[in-house]
Amino acid sequence: MKIYTKKGDKGQTSLIGGDRVSKHHIRIEAYGTIDELNSYIGILRSFVTDEVNINVLPEIQDRLFTIGSLLAQAPGSKMILPDLIDSDILLLETSIDKMNEGLPALRSFVLPAGSIEIAQCHVARCVCRRAERQIVQLDELQHVEPEILKYINRLSDYLFVVGRYVGFLKNIPEVSWKPRM
Repeated sequence: MKIYTKKGDKGQTSLIGGDRVSKHHIRIEAYGTIDELNSYIGILRSFVTDEVNINVLPEIQDRLFTIGSLLAQAPGSKMILPDLIDSDILLLETSIDKMNEGLPALRSFVLPAGSIEIAQCHVARCVCRRAERQIVQLDELQHVEPEILKYINRLSDYLFVVGRYVGFLKNIPEVSWKPRM
């Protein structure tokens, strides 16, 4: 199977269902950012090895592929794709709650610092927030299933807590933001 098709050489790409759009279309931006986020989750998998997250991160990557395919589908396409279900969101919420049980109360904003691992969690969170903004923009133009937005919103919360949790497990103090007054 060839990797290159040469069909995108003029700045257009195909959606699932056959429609062709510009490579800078908000739909392409949205699922491209989901792909980028999935790559960052892959980085997190290399160092987040606690029992709360070891099985959750591969599930997240699978759900991100699902979201990417849903976002890549042309409006009106009849192709049957995997979908998100309530238990996908519940998995994130349950994981957040388990990690939060042992964390100290959050008393200030925290900077994305302390270790490379903590900073990587925050980079993933920021990419997730960008994806969320793009999906909201897409939804204003063409309907996006509400579960997608809910999942991505919860995922950014999860990634924030993972950053805190990684630091906690490694005894790395949080770097609080101390605004200059």
